[in-house]
Amino acid sequence: MAAPLACTRFSDNYELKEELGKGAFSVVRRCVQKSTGLEFAAKIINTKKLSARDFQKLEREARICRKLQHPNIVRLHDSIQEENFHYLVFDLVTGGELFEDIVAREFYSEADASHCIQQILESVNHCHQNGVVHRDLKPENLLLASKAKGAAVKLADFGLAIEVQGEQQAWFGFAGTPGYLSPEVLKKEPYGKPVDIWACGVILYILLVGYPPFWDEDQHRLYAQIKAGAYDYPSPEWDTVTPEAKNLINQMLTVNPSKRITAAEALKHPWICQRERVASVVHRQETVDCLKKFNARRKLKGAILTTMLATRNFSKCGGGRSIVVKKGDGSQVKESTDSSTTLEDDDVKEDKKGVVDRSSTVIAKDAEARRQEIIKMTEQLIEAINTGDFEAYTKICDPHLTAFEPEAMGNLVEGMDFHKFYFDNVLGKNCKAVNTTILNPHVHLLGDDAACIAYVRLTQYMDKHGQAHTHQSEESRVWHKKDNKWQNVHFHRSGGTGGAAFGFSAHK
Repeated sequence: MAAPLACTRFSDNYELKEELGKGAFSVVRRCVQKSTGLEFAAKIINTKKLSARDFQKLEREARICRKLQHPNIVRLHDSIQEENFHYLVFDLVTGGELFEDIVAREFYSEADASHCIQQILESVNHCHQNGVVHRDLKPENLLLASKAKGAAVKLADFGLAIEVQGEQQAWFGFAGTPGYLSPEVLKKEPYGKPVDIWACGVILYILLVGYPPFWDEDQHRLYAQIKAGAYDYPSPEWDTVTPEAKNLINQMLTVNPSKRITAAEALKHPWICQRERVASVVHRQETVDCLKKFNARRKLKGAILTTMLATRNFSKCGGGRSIVVKKGDGSQVKESTDSSTTLEDDDVKEDKKGVVDRSSTVIAKDAEARRQEIIKMTEQLIEAINTGDFEAYTKICDPHLTAFEPEAMGNLVEGMDFHKFYFDNVLGKNCKAVNTTILNPHVHLLGDDAACIAYVRLTQYMDKHGQAHTHQSEESRVWHKKDNKWQNVHFHRSGGTGGAAFGFSAHK
């Protein structure tokens, strides 16, 4: 059921300012409270675009945020519902991400890492005391209150948070971010508060050395590592970390959730509560250097990393429906899971008592329409390549298009000159006919104005001697909507043979 309408309109109390960020169905803007002049961040949700399930999630997020009042949690100050929009008014946090701040510091030690994780654990403990499980603890959701030195760490984004009764364990759906998911979620077993502690263990590991305990480009192998709890402390970077710090990580990254340390227990760990005596105060330059690289990888948008993972994984699949790029024949595409960096899947599954925990997901028609739009744009782009139409190609691509091309030997190339070479010298000149089939396309929506698609591209063509050829490559493309128009901003191609260009060989 919809929440009752607020007695006042948002614009009566607040004045909207510049945009701070965007989500799938929402935008975050700075706002000023008219009566006090205080600044806040307004999350504005377009409720017209929400499915019934999405609306339930919005109500759940607002209800959870109202419960939580803690100095290390981004606080909800107001919730106003109007006809087509819901406004959530939060603290305005101006210090940026904790991880970005660390790499800008002149000095960073194990004791600093202890202070960081203590604040994170304080916020998690408050959540757990109030029957809330965050489910998406990761660096992107750890912010600083301000730019001032020593500003408080604030836990943000309760969009995936759930409410639990006491120490309840149940199946609440598959949710979280790949590298921070707990073994019990990956095994699709009942879970609860311990999933947040596992994520804290991953975060603490990164805080100490600047890279994660579990990492593999292949998501299946990554998940296998996590389920097995297969991490270690390699030399030389871990040689300078105190045994107490490793002990806390071990207790957090315990595969059995019933044996995992709780937030309250972790706050009593000597490395936390006796940091002055236990934690090292030596500057960790190597950690800062590694963390810079880790941050850079994260900032290269989960979008690009996700598409590359998708290409690797999906290209191994033999079957899948195909879309023949000819005259835009409107072939139907199999529904793919909408997952960017953060994943959420509300598939109904019964817990051990046989009780269904969740209603089935209502798939928004809007999302499916956008998936079809991305496939259509990809078809148009490939058609421009097949016909050697550089003008059409440039209209579809961002001028600063980046790409990993096999013939660029793994280097990242930027701009259109690299591509123009092929249009001038190869495309549309040496082929009598070209037919492209997209196999097994998977579209990932990244909000309203970004998406990525991964697919296997099969190209058939006749050379000028009348010989038939077939060429296969694995591709992933990132799309961004600018001025209401989709543009390809990045792509990655693998599987090309020597001299391959744009998915088929140059002919002599």
